[in-house]
Amino acid sequence: MANCKRIPTTLEGPFSPVTRQFDPSLRRGSEDLPINHPRLTKKVPSIFPEQIALAISSPNSMWVSWVTGDAQIGPKVTPLDPSTVASEVHYGKESGRYSFIRKGISTVYSQIYPFEGLLNYTSAIIHHVRIEGLEPGEKYYYRCGDSSLSAMSEEHIFENLPYPGPTNYPHRIAIVGDLGLTSNTTSTIDHLIRNSPSLVLMVGDLSYADQYQTVGSKGVPCFSCAFPDAPIRETYQPHWDNWGRFMEPLTSRVPMMVIEGNHEIEPQVDGVNFKAYQARFSVPSEESGSNSKLYYSFEGGGVHFIMLGAYVGYNKTGAQYTWLRQDLQKMDRKVTPWLVAAWHPPWYNSYSSHYQEFECMRQEMEDLLYQYSVDIVFSGHVHAYERMNRVYNYNLDACGPVYITIGDGGNIEKIDLDHADDPGKCPSPRDNKPEFGTTCHINFTSGPAKGKFCWHRQPDWSAFRESSFGHGILEVFNSTYALWTWHRNQDAYNDGCGDQIYIVRQPELCMDGIRSVSLSGG
Repeated sequence: MANCKRIPTTLEGPFSPVTRQFDPSLRRGSEDLPINHPRLTKKVPSIFPEQIALAISSPNSMWVSWVTGDAQIGPKVTPLDPSTVASEVHYGKESGRYSFIRKGISTVYSQIYPFEGLLNYTSAIIHHVRIEGLEPGEKYYYRCGDSSLSAMSEEHIFENLPYPGPTNYPHRIAIVGDLGLTSNTTSTIDHLIRNSPSLVLMVGDLSYADQYQTVGSKGVPCFSCAFPDAPIRETYQPHWDNWGRFMEPLTSRVPMMVIEGNHEIEPQVDGVNFKAYQARFSVPSEESGSNSKLYYSFEGGGVHFIMLGAYVGYNKTGAQYTWLRQDLQKMDRKVTPWLVAAWHPPWYNSYSSHYQEFECMRQEMEDLLYQYSVDIVFSGHVHAYERMNRVYNYNLDACGPVYITIGDGGNIEKIDLDHADDPGKCPSPRDNKPEFGTTCHINFTSGPAKGKFCWHRQPDWSAFRESSFGHGILEVFNSTYALWTWHRNQDAYNDGCGDQIYIVRQPELCMDGIRSVSLSGG
């Protein structure tokens, strides 16, 4: 990159905290794209596939998902019959020659509001097919649809990731969160595509369909503020279809692995949540031994990825914690040396927004991740960028993970500017209540902030922070070195430096496996 200074390594840390102040010449946010925007409109006949997306199933298998038919929205909706359209993927190693055919499943879902003035929705038909027998690093050509109706997609191509192994790694891993569907989203995705990733991690808050009202399709940054008397938080489900069309140029050729955020909750009556998320996305939950699409794991070459759910039970006595412990126990660090975790709300966060919001989750799960030497943790939720020094229980620790907040994808809620250590910006312990679980806010027990809820300056565990829209790229070179680069949108077309660091693993010092832990406060 042009004029970039020497890239440091984590071995040189911990680093003195740096804050790059918000550039007032930049926009804090932008409006959602209009529903008639060319990137959002349907471009194929009703029975033909659209919103095509890939997701990893296993090292030699891939999920292919798409949508056919027309969704309905109104006071009364009638679900389509999924059995009327087949789910087929034809694929092979040569363009136009498909040696294999696999069939899968299809479904529809509804978002129902039995209240006057709120519109119901039923989806088009959503298809999921698992294609198998894929070889490492090979390119595959595929079409999806229903051949009996002569309703097959155009040909698409993807490259399978390398098999797990200490010398095999994806070319580039893109990480993005809190994306939405604004003009800033467009800049983020355009820049991300230019970086040619072979895998995308989407760390929650995908379409922001729940920031819409169904009458007029006008986005609002705060639904409860705009509609204080609404009996339930309404969502504009066609926004999901728009988002799927917008993302297809990327997701039809690069697998995107998602985890839910708070904007995917989308509550209905009778306690129904996550209906759109669970119907629209394929994830390797069963393949990884999970009984829920809200948490799972997978391999990408020599990297083991753990995707955790913050909006489902995470207590030590619960199913997710039990699954996580078993998943970690089964890992072989000689095969997958790198261990990367992701979930939506950050545990370490020095912004006023969502400050200590998921402290309960940290207290339940941090010890386990530390014991098994997690290398990097990615989160979103806070609409800004922040990279931490290696930390454990709020103490600088050379064997703790590098936590990175990357919730600056471009959504309608705008960039977060205020830091909890800014004068007058420390939130009250009564603020930042999570949308799932309870609050466990704490005062620090040691260090410069001992006895206080907020630091009076940027915390020592916060290495770098900046309020700008962007995304990140992780390049893993071998079992020891990886390069992390955060790209801000304003540098998208002039090769700006963003934030860069070499993340260095120290397996001899930090032990790839169980180690004892003792809490000492932070």
